[in-house]
Amino acid sequence: MSDIVAGLVTGPDREQLVRLGRALVEERLIACLNVVDRVTSIYRWEGEVCEEVEALGILKTTAARSDAVERRIRELHPYDVPEILFISVAAGSRPYVDWVSEQVSG
Repeated sequence: MSDIVAGLVTGPDREQLVRLGRALVEERLIACLNVVDRVTSIYRWEGEVCEEVEALGILKTTAARSDAVERRIRELHPYDVPEILFISVAAGSRPYVDWVSEQVSG
C-alpha cells in the first residue's frame, strides 16, 4: 500500500524526545512524532538487568527516509545505543499516508 514506516525511539524523558521530534520534523525527516511519557523499560545492559522510566516516541516517515532518520537520531540522542526501530505499515488511511509522504518530500 505504501512506503510509510512507523518508528520507535525511547529516550530518558519527554523533553529530550520533544526536542528530537521537533528537529526531525523541522528537517523534514519525519512527518510527526508522538511522545508517550513515563513508560517502564526493562532491559539487560552491560551484564545487568535494568529497569528505567523513559519516554517513548512513535514517528512516521517513509522507508526512503529511514536511513537519514536513523543517522540524525544517532547524532542528537543522548544514549550510546538508542532504540531505533522501523516497522513497515501495510495499510493506512490514504489521506494520512499521502500527508506523511508530502511532509518528508521537501
